[in-house]
Amino acid sequence: MNIVILIHSMHSGGAERVTANLTNEWAKRGWQVTVITLAPKSVDFYELRSDVSRIALDLATESPSILKALFSNLHRIIAIRRELRRLSPDIVLAMMIDSSILAILAGMRLGIPVIGTEHTYPPMNPTKLIWDRIRRWTYPYAARVVMLTSEGLSWLNDKIPNVHGAVIPNPVPYPLAVFEPKLLVESLVTADRKLLLAVGRMVESKQFDRLIEVFSMHVDLHQDWDLVILGDGPERQALKSQVQALGLETRIHLPGQAGNMGDWYQRADLYVMSSRYEGFPNTLTEAMAHGCAAVSYDCDTGPRDIIRHGVDGLLVSPVGDVPALAEALHQLMQDDEVRQRMRQRAIEVRERYSLKVILTLWDKLFNEAVPNLITKKRKLQG
Repeated sequence: MNIVILIHSMHSGGAERVTANLTNEWAKRGWQVTVITLAPKSVDFYELRSDVSRIALDLATESPSILKALFSNLHRIIAIRRELRRLSPDIVLAMMIDSSILAILAGMRLGIPVIGTEHTYPPMNPTKLIWDRIRRWTYPYAARVVMLTSEGLSWLNDKIPNVHGAVIPNPVPYPLAVFEPKLLVESLVTADRKLLLAVGRMVESKQFDRLIEVFSMHVDLHQDWDLVILGDGPERQALKSQVQALGLETRIHLPGQAGNMGDWYQRADLYVMSSRYEGFPNTLTEAMAHGCAAVSYDCDTGPRDIIRHGVDGLLVSPVGDVPALAEALHQLMQDDEVRQRMRQRAIEVRERYSLKVILTLWDKLFNEAVPNLITKKRKLQG
């Protein structure tokens, strides 16, 4: 199999992590895998196997005007099309809306099936009007458009009736690969402390400000607990200022990114997700795979597919309600027995969303989307 994967960058992020995981697994099979990014290699966070071809087009600059954006995207389409002609892959897999649209346009009349993907729930994360219109026009030309949940597929079929949609969740790799930078857990949380952990890009939609507010309500009641929020982003300084204003610098830590996430999940006593919306949150499945009971807002979409309420975690409604999240956290922070029982059930996510299970879904989709692929593989094997 010769597959090209197009993504904006390999910087830290959920879609980027999924790309790295799938890429490395397909390369292990002996497939010819090429990852193309618009951004330069200098921003890469996730590591790819040495036998994965890596092409950086360095065409990710911001456009100051609509006209400039038009020419920039035309330049990107031409560059991507040139690489597709040269590589002649069996399939192109594009990650996220912008890359999906660019790949579909670049692949037109080349006879190469293009599979697009969405990594958020579109109604909760609306794109610019022009991109939305282009999406409605281009997606029916894709061999498949993959959504993360059945709710996402329902939205896709409703908004773009002629599209060929499918559902494939993100896999949960276990154990996790280790990247730089490594951040020692004990450098922030000593062995005698309990750890409430949150992970994600520090943007408004993650609502970490509300999580900090929630934890501030528990500092006296649960004096043996600390909160650590791992990640980076434009809201980080504002969140630090919020922690300082509350006088909780010794109880709430925002140390940045960590490449040794497995160590943090393994050490955590409880995982919390405060997002306003998600697609299919990798951090939630990763935390549960390491034995974390989880508390999450019941946002669109993902958490309700992953957490079995009352079994391995708690779902909180309404989304954004501070007292409701505070009560759910208090319920598990105070009850070691219930939390431990949920931790034991949480690890079942390893099987429910294992790489083996998800790769089987991708194999099925590839074979359905490219009818002659099975014949071609048999010829190569025989």
